[in-house]
Amino acid sequence: MFTTIQPHEVANKIELVMEVFKLRKKVFADQLNWEVPVNGDLEIDAYDAENASYFVWCSDDGKTLYGCVRLMTTAGPTLLHDVFGRTHEFSDDLKQHDVWEGTRMCVDEDAISRDFPDMDPGRAFSLLLLGLCEVGLFHGINRLVSNFEPCMSRVYRRAGLKYDMHGKADGYGKRPVCCASFAVNETVLEEMRTKLGVDLPLYRAPATAIRLVSPDNSGAPMRNAA
Repeated sequence: MFTTIQPHEVANKIELVMEVFKLRKKVFADQLNWEVPVNGDLEIDAYDAENASYFVWCSDDGKTLYGCVRLMTTAGPTLLHDVFGRTHEFSDDLKQHDVWEGTRMCVDEDAISRDFPDMDPGRAFSLLLLGLCEVGLFHGINRLVSNFEPCMSRVYRRAGLKYDMHGKADGYGKRPVCCASFAVNETVLEEMRTKLGVDLPLYRAPATAIRLVSPDNSGAPMRNAA
């Protein structure tokens, strides 16, 4: 199941949110050795308290997490501007209510290997990206932007995702950090579905979902009519 957890839903889905923080600790602190804030078996930073939403891939009962991405509007505080501004030369074009940042994207390779033995990590990342495009369309997001290491570019290509490169910079770690974004529209979605051989929608919006971007692009959330 591919779904979202928005700020107003966290209290009712707190166990799954904790799994998100546990997976982030496992991937970014334990496996990649990033310098991220760790509290016990959780990786949580200040941006998780800034009205963050989470796109998650989990089992139907919500007890097993396979992957996740944190989503935040670039009109507010983000890693994109506060930490990685040099990767896009502090562009104001990337500060819009309908441009959203995706961070801490990761998959649990152990859980995927156990429950989907024929799926490799690259395929898992591709499905997460496809679901992310569906989320953007559903919620009125027009562009998604991310910072990543150069090796991730092949993951985007495998998913059939064409992106716009905004720049890259050194000084954040062992490798340069890139900044790129991709448009969210029906054409992009169909190209990804064709590339990945996926016919049916992945994203399942909760009944309590609130549209992340209002039709007038004011930034005010609006409850989805569906």
